[in-house]
Amino acid sequence: MSVVRYAPAALLLALAACGSDPETTTPLAPYAAASRVDAAGAVVVASNAPDGNALLVFPRGRDGRLGAPSAVPTGGRGTGGGLGNQGGLIQAGPFVLAVNAGSNDVSVFRRRGNSLELTDRQPSGGLQPISITAHGALVYVLNAGGAGNIAGFLLRENGRLLPLAHSSRPLSGSGVGPAQIGFSPDGTRLVVTEKNANLVTTYALRGFLVGEPVSHPSAGQTPFGFAFDRRGDLLVSEASGGAPDGSALSSYRLGLRNDLRVIAPSVGTTETAACWVVVTPDGHFAYVTNNGSASVSGYRIGQGGRLTLLNADGVTGRTGAGPIDLAFADAGMLYTLDSDAHGISGFERGADGGLTTVEVTAPLPVGANGMVAW
Repeated sequence: MSVVRYAPAALLLALAACGSDPETTTPLAPYAAASRVDAAGAVVVASNAPDGNALLVFPRGRDGRLGAPSAVPTGGRGTGGGLGNQGGLIQAGPFVLAVNAGSNDVSVFRRRGNSLELTDRQPSGGLQPISITAHGALVYVLNAGGAGNIAGFLLRENGRLLPLAHSSRPLSGSGVGPAQIGFSPDGTRLVVTEKNANLVTTYALRGFLVGEPVSHPSAGQTPFGFAFDRRGDLLVSEASGGAPDGSALSSYRLGLRNDLRVIAPSVGTTETAACWVVVTPDGHFAYVTNNGSASVSGYRIGQGGRLTLLNADGVTGRTGAGPIDLAFADAGMLYTLDSDAHGISGFERGADGGLTTVEVTAPLPVGANGMVAW
């Protein structure tokens, strides 16, 4: 059996208030008026449509603007509504993986430039998959339906997903409201945030399989999305139950014995419902989207994982209504998926971490979920 083997660098995101030819790329009818761009990359969002999920591929210009998208069917179904998640769409080496929360499966696409080709679709190992993570050839999926669980797969070089026998593990309990699953940068642990239980749950890997869940109290209320910085410290957003201006970001250190130590507890955004997190490629800054405030809050990541808000009022950038997912296309371009505005906001990042708005015209369908960019 051949599995994907990446270069070492590749071994290394509930809202609180938060049947087509798979190799055919077809224009998305509602977007016929978008301008042409000199494509430097792409921004991809999943439609999450209940009658047929599709990846919407927006060509990205060198100035950060987006052109008319193409729709690439996943072969599965979405839900048409919010999933309360981060990581429903991820890149894994030359592949893009997407959840189909309405049909309980996961789709895999091979990326060639800005083109995507569907290579496989497999049952997710549970009900209502909402988040995926990958480390080399090893993939784990977070299922939010039923009692909730995680399940493992191997991603083969041909883009096929091989389910791992005996890989399913429970969450800390039923009704915990999971939001995201992610590997630690060294691939030795899995992390799951549980919104309703106010827990950060970790799993230690033993080969391809993980042990039983070990749960840790969150520093603040409603832990949601997360990302790791360049030192391997864990940054977790806190939607704080949707309390007005009450959301925050905390940092943690994962110990060798699967323990979790708080470094910087609940550093406030002064905004509402911080849910999604991204760290800059150089590891110097982190950004969270505030779903209830239509804003992005930026943080400087200091020595030892300390966090400092970039702007006293918590507003590093203004988005459209209801920002959820966010993604860096490169070191300088940041995009957000604005769920209530049904569009995308774009920003250019400065050397000091500041964000300058880039005008983007990119309409999205209701319920769109998940974002990756390159």
